[in-house]
Amino acid sequence: MTIATAFRPPAPQPREKALGLFGRVATLRRNPIEIWTRAHYERPVMVTRSGKRALISDPGGIRRIFIDNAGNYCKDELQLRLLRPTPGNDLLTAEAEEWRVQRRLLAPMFTPRQIAAFAPVMAEAAREGVELLRQRDDPHIDLLHEMARLAFAMLNHTLFSSGLGCDASEFQRALTDYLNIFAHISLWDLAGLPRLLPRRGQRKGRAALALLDKAVNDTIDNRRKLIAAGLKAPRDILTLLLEARDPETGHDISEAVLRSNTGTFIGAGHENTANALTWTLYLLSQSPSWRNRVETEVESELDAGPLETLIGRLPVTKAVLEEALRLYPPASILTRKAIAADEIGGKLIQPGTVVTVAPFVLHRHRTLWDCPDEFDPTRFLPANRDRVDRFAYIPFGIGPRVCIGMGFALQEAIVALAHLTRAFRFELKHGHLVRPMHLISLRPQGGMPMIMQTR
Repeated sequence: MTIATAFRPPAPQPREKALGLFGRVATLRRNPIEIWTRAHYERPVMVTRSGKRALISDPGGIRRIFIDNAGNYCKDELQLRLLRPTPGNDLLTAEAEEWRVQRRLLAPMFTPRQIAAFAPVMAEAAREGVELLRQRDDPHIDLLHEMARLAFAMLNHTLFSSGLGCDASEFQRALTDYLNIFAHISLWDLAGLPRLLPRRGQRKGRAALALLDKAVNDTIDNRRKLIAAGLKAPRDILTLLLEARDPETGHDISEAVLRSNTGTFIGAGHENTANALTWTLYLLSQSPSWRNRVETEVESELDAGPLETLIGRLPVTKAVLEEALRLYPPASILTRKAIAADEIGGKLIQPGTVVTVAPFVLHRHRTLWDCPDEFDPTRFLPANRDRVDRFAYIPFGIGPRVCIGMGFALQEAIVALAHLTRAFRFELKHGHLVRPMHLISLRPQGGMPMIMQTR
């Protein structure tokens, strides 16, 4: 039975009519998730009159794009520009055989067994994060900033346990600068103009990228020095990367692939975990009944068994997190470009059509979800979980290119939530208006000011 709740988390009001060219460009630059009309949330397939763009919210069509006919859909240039501000390919941007080789190399690092082995160090990082929050004199915090700090610490414990090549504040500042400059869709990007042309904020953005690159390079170089000195290297993701061998060819990982994917793991792991924790704790702050259920479950189970089995013992906490990821998915917009003609949901998809699957729209679609705008974690409790269509809920993507770190991220977030909710309650600062904003990932605009209460 669904717990009664009238809480409707903040989201852009769907437009009644589509925007014209100039309005569309301005909205894409400001906040792309504000562009959708009411019809986009009600119709399974929508194709523009020109046939150049389509939005797909039909589960069968999504399966066709990402699985059944995936070879016909490649990443479009605009998405690649946002994901790849500098030359070089990683697992997010590589295509065809280049992508398959990278996936084979990296997949063994994210098996369920390997992920479970990280649970104790994730818990250690979460406990340290809780203690740092306890030492604060001021209960007024920016939750997004604090969750970013915690996510950074968890990276240092799991992926790169010898430490990243910069401190947390420096890293967060550089990542924020990067997102504020390169993650915004610019007129240059929309027009497809060369990257060499100067653009607003470019110098600051390049400085941020340089710092992030230095962190990656220093982290790798320091680990190699440790190994060369004959010292025992920690069994974290970086060591596994350095030891990776292609199971088909026996070749080790190339320097370019090593460095590009290390940067991706740092950036995506930090950003997505921080956002997921922020949105989840915000939603709990607005729903006392669910917060009470999570607190009761955590107090009963957190110390009741091995950490490797914690997720299975926290079904309510997991359901709350999954509902947060439904309402605020990490990747809120996915795009592909059709290579050859196709048909989806009875609509012709022409060669060159940019096909969009928007999890932000899909997860709130009127034909796929009951009361889609309401916060209702019962959808994801074990008794109901099988009713969720596999292709209607894709917070980490779907198909062969589903996020390789999905299981890692879920475990990390649940471990952190368990420790945070046992130690604190968070209340939204009175009068603050929460507004989701798309900047590659989905984050709250202006942070999330909260008042922290020790339990």
